[in-house]
Amino acid sequence: MRVDPCFFCGRPAWPSKGITFMRNDGKSFRFCRSKCHKNFKMKRNPRKLKWTKAYRKNAGKEMVVDSTLQFAARRNVPVRYDRELFAKTVKAMERISEIRQRRERIFYKRRMAGKRAREVAAARKLVAENEHLLPRLRGSEKRRLAELAQETGQDVEELEREELAKKAASKKTKAFGGEVKRLRVRTDGGVEEISERVAGGGLVDEEDDDENDFEDVDDDDEMDTD
Repeated sequence: MRVDPCFFCGRPAWPSKGITFMRNDGKSFRFCRSKCHKNFKMKRNPRKLKWTKAYRKNAGKEMVVDSTLQFAARRNVPVRYDRELFAKTVKAMERISEIRQRRERIFYKRRMAGKRAREVAAARKLVAENEHLLPRLRGSEKRRLAELAQETGQDVEELEREELAKKAASKKTKAFGGEVKRLRVRTDGGVEEISERVAGGGLVDEEDDDENDFEDVDDDDEMDTD
């Protein structure tokens, strides 16, 4: 059973699956799915599409030079049937597939080595360029944290990071739903507690919301009476 690779993406095209296109000059093109066939008819370059084998090979994301890849090359040489030769060939194919998988894992580990360090470097660069957007501590807060560090023996930088994290968490608001309580000072000197509902567009006062509800009800009553 011969498993031909897809002409466009390079994936295996299994027998009785996919599409075979025969050109007028007699050349056949094997496609694993209709997606590859459509891109081929639109004359797209597979080396410019990220989901193809050709792109991954050009980008250095897959093995290109390896001895195990030579066994998959197509050879149009007739071979006389020999039972022992075919049995040895099947065993060799299993062994070669194991070796190729192991080498692919090693190639992937080498390719991804240092990725974490590059991500950290990119993150630090981003923070350094946009440092003015980060929350800052006031001078009085820094002095208070320094005194606290002297008393407790903790590190000042750790205390500052914790304080900044608390500030950032306090500034976060829910996009949908929530409740905020505020104190309103009346003219007579009394204090009144007001609960405001946080909506997607901002704060909505419950009293105003109730008044709007009453207005809607009155309008409906007038329409019914008419």
